[in-house]
This record gives sequence, structure tokens and C-alpha cells, in this order.
Amino acid sequence: MIRQRVIVHGRVQAVGFRYSARVEAQRLGVAGWIRNRSDGAVEAEIEGDAPSVDAMLSWFDEGPPGADVTSISTADLHPTGEQGFRITG
Repeated sequence: MIRQRVIVHGRVQAVGFRYSARVEAQRLGVAGWIRNRSDGAVEAEIEGDAPSVDAMLSWFDEGPPGADVTSISTADLHPTGEQGFRITG
């Protein structure tokens, strides 16, 4: 299991990004959370097996229809064993 913090920049708020991310995370079996940041970015922590986390990172790089992702940054974290994927803000 691996865990990543992801910050997604661009037009990523008010386009259904968090809700679409939750659907994709559930489809991939990825745990974690996602929230809007006050600077207009979206921040998430995702956890799962390496192929699933990589697939979720690829999804973040594109986002849902209507989003315009300009960049993503990631950082490795220690896995927590978190279950489920939730929207926190």
C-alpha cells in the first residue's frame, strides 16, 4: 500500500471535480479524502495499491469534463489503512 498527497491546480472548483474524484476512487478501490482549498486548488490524499494509486493520479491529471488541470504536485506519505473515500470540504 502507498499513500500520496495530491494538489491539483487549474480550473478545478465548481466543475464537479471532488464528486467525480470520489466516483473514480471508488471504482479503483482507492481510499482517502478530497477537499477544495482557499487558493482555488483541490487537495487530496489517496491510498491503495500502486497500480490503483497511479491510475488515480492519471485521472487527477485530466479531471472531469469542464475541468482545466494546469498542474499537479504529489508527495509520498505513510499509509494509514484508511477505508473509503470522502469529500471533506
